[in-house]
Amino acid sequence: MRQSPNSSNPNIVYFDLETQKSASEVGGWKNIHLMRLAVGVTYSTVSGRYETFFEEDADALVDELSGADLVVGFNVKRFDYTVLSPYTAVPLKRLPTFDMQEHVTRTLGFRLSLNALARATLNEAKSADGMQSLRWWKAGRVDLIMEYCRKDVEITRRLHEYAREHGHLLYDSRDGRKRRVNTLHW
Repeated sequence: MRQSPNSSNPNIVYFDLETQKSASEVGGWKNIHLMRLAVGVTYSTVSGRYETFFEEDADALVDELSGADLVVGFNVKRFDYTVLSPYTAVPLKRLPTFDMQEHVTRTLGFRLSLNALARATLNEAKSADGMQSLRWWKAGRVDLIMEYCRKDVEITRRLHEYAREHGHLLYDSRDGRKRRVNTLHW
């Protein structure tokens, strides 16, 4: 990992975004790039602050991500970067990125949601979901989308920190037992 020029610690930027449109509104999941940015939130380990970005701030969001030593997100490569790609010529998928969902899926052989990991590992649930965020968008409740997106970034950050400290994350298996996802390679 590169070291941030302003700090002896790497600048890890945790990132999530919410969209204006659903998959069904843009002709399916093959058209993620048409969903449009509603709200993006980052947390930088160098600044120690959350930042909120709207569609008109897409350039600033891309600058924030491009300045990171590492971007960490959940399904960020497939979804978030694809939503953001129409706003920039920067090849986002080339940024140094750790996609937690990608690594969990590779380790286990099946997908888990951010909420499943948060419930089992942190004993905490997400505050909403993407469909609720879309309903808030249509109702003009951007304030609620901002809170929800920020909470997802916070959960992602806390899961990543837990994984690095403990060498695993937890999830509830179908038989009701807590199981570990090995994260020693993180």
